[in-house]
Amino acid sequence: MSEENTQQSAAAPAPAAVKAAPATLRFVIGEKLGMTQVFDDKGNLNAVSVVKAGPCKVVRVRTQEKDGYNAVALGFGEQKEKKLNKPDLGNFKKLGVSPVKYIKECRLADVKGFETGQIIDLNAIFKPGDYVDVQGKIKGRGFAGAMKRHGFAGQPASHGASDRERAPGGLASRRSLGKVLSGQRMAGHYGFTTATISKIEVAKIDAENNLIFLKGSVPGAKGTIVSVLETSKPKKRVTTAQSQKLSASKTANIKASASATKKK
Repeated sequence: MSEENTQQSAAAPAPAAVKAAPATLRFVIGEKLGMTQVFDDKGNLNAVSVVKAGPCKVVRVRTQEKDGYNAVALGFGEQKEKKLNKPDLGNFKKLGVSPVKYIKECRLADVKGFETGQIIDLNAIFKPGDYVDVQGKIKGRGFAGAMKRHGFAGQPASHGASDRERAPGGLASRRSLGKVLSGQRMAGHYGFTTATISKIEVAKIDAENNLIFLKGSVPGAKGTIVSVLETSKPKKRVTTAQSQKLSASKTANIKASASATKKK
């Protein structure tokens, strides 16, 4: 290596260290990769959904003073500048972050410590045994009949009703109003709606590859973008003994109130 090349390499600036976002934001955006099986510590084989959650970076921080609410916007997936229009490209340049393909916000009580460009560390926000809520678009099935869309059982196929097996039945169009009331379960577009599955257990975390393994199913087909958030449901599991104790106490209370009513 020549002396000139040595000087150039020595003068080259070192890459800036990537900052990790505070662990108070327990929320990531990811892509559903499919399903597989993993063994737990007890040797049980569990079916899990694999979500590639990251790298997710902080794109924008909203504050109560400026925006009227506190929130952190996360970005997922790289986007080429030539695919963006000028307003969107200008927003990314103004924020000082590289363009991303998907952006979702999560509201927080306090956004202190968050800055644009920070990266979400999966090991810091989730660990095996945690429970999360997963939201995404379910599979689209196009135009479907009443039986497939709403789970109707169908009508009898005997006694000359061979053409009514998959019909929806009466729609009450000849009642006093003389029309079909809104809200009737009929044929129509089925699927591709937002669905949330609550309280899914985290089976495994692979932070090096930004993978989360979730026990059970996740909305959508392969490639669906999903949001993974700390569950809003009660986190404590109720054991069988606890549930029996609760049911016994409820039964005792009911009997006591009934006896008191009889005495009156």
